[in-house]
Amino acid sequence: MNIDFTNQVAVITGGAKGIGAATAELLCQLNARVAIFDLDEEQAALLASRLTERGLTASFHRCDVSDASSVQKATAEAVQHYGAIHVLVHSAGIQRYGDVISTSMETWRETLAVHVDGCFHAVRFVLPHILAAGGGSVVIVGSVQTVTSVAGSAAYVTAKHALAGLTRSIALDFAKHNVRANCVMPGAVDTPMLRSAVSLAPDPQQVLNGCARAHPLGRIAQPVEIARPIAFLASNWASFITGATLVVDGGMLVPTGGMGFQESGTGSVSHL
Repeated sequence: MNIDFTNQVAVITGGAKGIGAATAELLCQLNARVAIFDLDEEQAALLASRLTERGLTASFHRCDVSDASSVQKATAEAVQHYGAIHVLVHSAGIQRYGDVISTSMETWRETLAVHVDGCFHAVRFVLPHILAAGGGSVVIVGSVQTVTSVAGSAAYVTAKHALAGLTRSIALDFAKHNVRANCVMPGAVDTPMLRSAVSLAPDPQQVLNGCARAHPLGRIAQPVEIARPIAFLASNWASFITGATLVVDGGMLVPTGGMGFQESGTGSVSHL
């Protein structure tokens, strides 16, 4: 038995690149009809066109998740195009840096607007259509920073923490309507957002090497490795899973004190 989304429509926010794009492609391969929501018109349209040329079903709908009216409009377009929605994957996000002093009010508001307001908007406008279809699944893309913190990332860490609470709230409020909501928490993933972030460092490759070393598996993830658990949670194979936060981090959160401590601290004693 295989995961199959035949006759189901999935909306993916932030679907033009990275995890969102990988999820759009995978769900299409699993027979879903996919509506890609993104601000990046060029990349999103290119992805939809590429998938369509392969005989899959995908469409692009311009959407700024931080703007409620934009999400409402894109959702209406998707419903008009496909007739229903059964799955929502909220993958839209941005990365910004700064502690609580150095983070400007504009950066704080922008980060929370995309991650938290954006998720709220997506669920607020898409969920009624999932309910009308008799139920379905919401999968929210968090981060290991949903439960931990990285220095100098106050706004991002706060936003990702909020997504776990929103996931649980949706799961509890709509379980009786056959709606499941879950959160995937990736470690470092080789996406354009990660590449852009590490490019700010004097030695980007050193940062990438450090990211790889932080995972016991010794590497960062490829986007499809996050798309697969998203597809699982969105599918009937996860029919009794709701309100969960699924860590997909190559073991990043496992070692006490991190891999550096394991290799040079008390964790290294076991190797003597």
